[in-house]
Amino acid sequence: MSEQAPHPMSPQDCLVALMVAVSASDENIRTAELVKIQSAVNMLPVFADYDIDRVARISQTVFDLFEQEDGLEALFGLIRGDLPERLFETAYALSCDVAAADGILGETELEFLAEVRYELNIDRLHAAAIERGARARHMV
Repeated sequence: MSEQAPHPMSPQDCLVALMVAVSASDENIRTAELVKIQSAVNMLPVFADYDIDRVARISQTVFDLFEQEDGLEALFGLIRGDLPERLFETAYALSCDVAAADGILGETELEFLAEVRYELNIDRLHAAAIERGARARHMV
């Protein structure tokens, strides 16, 4: 008789993983993006009981996955498996905030956000509103 292993990632781990992934998607993790991730984890209610020490471990998991051939597929598989649907729009909003944090949205980040939209089945109208909000919050 085999025991089913518990989910390796909490919903909050999934949110952190997506934020780290969008930051790393252009292979240039900027300070503003890291500050945005830390600020989200420290301030948002969804992270109220989250152990901040897990951020480093989850970040390393994302980096390890990105080194694998099908790593992005594996990441989205974990996210879809462990993130409740009620947090899909939250995940997209956090991803947009991290992408916009440094004021630079490169092609790679835009493609990654499109993939997040697709994988989490974010309604196009909802996505546009989330994107506009992120843009407005990060204007200089």
